[in-house]
Amino acid sequence: MSTKLPQNPYSYVSHLECSLTGQHYSHDRMRGLSDAGAPLLVRYFLGKISEVISKDTFVQRSPDIWRWREFLPLPLEMEPVSLGEIETPLIAFRELPRVFIKDEGRLPTGSFKARGMAVAVSMAKHFNANGLVVPTAGNAGSAAAAYGAAAGIPTHVYAPIDTPTITLQEIELHGAQCHHVDGLIDRCGQLAGKAASENGLHDLSTLAEPYRLEGKKTIGFELALQFNWSLPNVIYYPTGGGTGFIGMWKAFDELEAIGWIGSRRPRMVSVQTLGCNPIQQAFEAGHDDIMTAFAPVDTIVPGVRVPKPLGGRLILSVLRASGGHACAVSDDATIECRDQIARSEGINLCPEGAACHVAYLSDLETGAVNRDETVVIFNTANGLKWPMPELI
Repeated sequence: MSTKLPQNPYSYVSHLECSLTGQHYSHDRMRGLSDAGAPLLVRYFLGKISEVISKDTFVQRSPDIWRWREFLPLPLEMEPVSLGEIETPLIAFRELPRVFIKDEGRLPTGSFKARGMAVAVSMAKHFNANGLVVPTAGNAGSAAAAYGAAAGIPTHVYAPIDTPTITLQEIELHGAQCHHVDGLIDRCGQLAGKAASENGLHDLSTLAEPYRLEGKKTIGFELALQFNWSLPNVIYYPTGGGTGFIGMWKAFDELEAIGWIGSRRPRMVSVQTLGCNPIQQAFEAGHDDIMTAFAPVDTIVPGVRVPKPLGGRLILSVLRASGGHACAVSDDATIECRDQIARSEGINLCPEGAACHVAYLSDLETGAVNRDETVVIFNTANGLKWPMPELI
């Protein structure tokens, strides 16, 4: 494939690349997985980007995910499908001033899923998709429904029947057709894939198309900017499908490639619960991929209920490259932490965010992290999307 940049590029994308084989694909149409059945990664003319834009340009732009437009795949002349994807704040703990919560609950539909769906649905509209379909543990479905509505594209969502009621209501409020599934997200994925193939729908499943990852990687750009073009020492991230985890690492690589950050990376920590921890099991067993689906799944934390993530190989690669690790915490400790943080810090964490804080406190005790290190804990959704304690 030619690496010559067109005189008037509609974006700075050079090609799509199979994450397993390295095979190149053109980016002139919608695509799913590679021929090898692996996720496709978007590659850019990074040298050209660094020639035409500087760090100062980004600082001066509106603080949202679209400030990173040159690093995103949407044609530059096209208006994105946007619901106001703001830069999310870093909130320091009062008792732990070097520990920050990256509060993704401020985004549209109240979760980090807005980042990926904003870009993926914008690209689906660019390619004239007739309809969208997505399996979900909850928040991805509500984001897909909202952005599908904003784009004017019919959307189908397959969600476990025990998804929090407020999320199922949110999906239907935005006009999507919500299919309630007796099973987990893997079963939802099977049904969504069948619907896509039978009805010509564009499948937005995690890593089954290349553009949700591009939206999620803006988390990494934001962190670099918020830490003055440096990076924290450790990042705790709740990991189900792992798009944000992989996307952050991709962002760091792209920033280093154009010389805006150095080679130092955070230690990446994948956080799951004891009732669904396939990543931890594979990591500690020394595997390069997740060999079998975790069973039986028994956790109340919806965002990590992914028995066998498609991006398992990429997640494990990031863990090892960063010198990080994978961990799992109990549901009880997670809910206890959520309640305690609400009272002591005034922050209503989602269960996934609370699980990350439990993991940090555990690592602090074992010495895997120390108090002098700068740490970012991801709160991936607004706590109001999860049932709160009953009134006394």
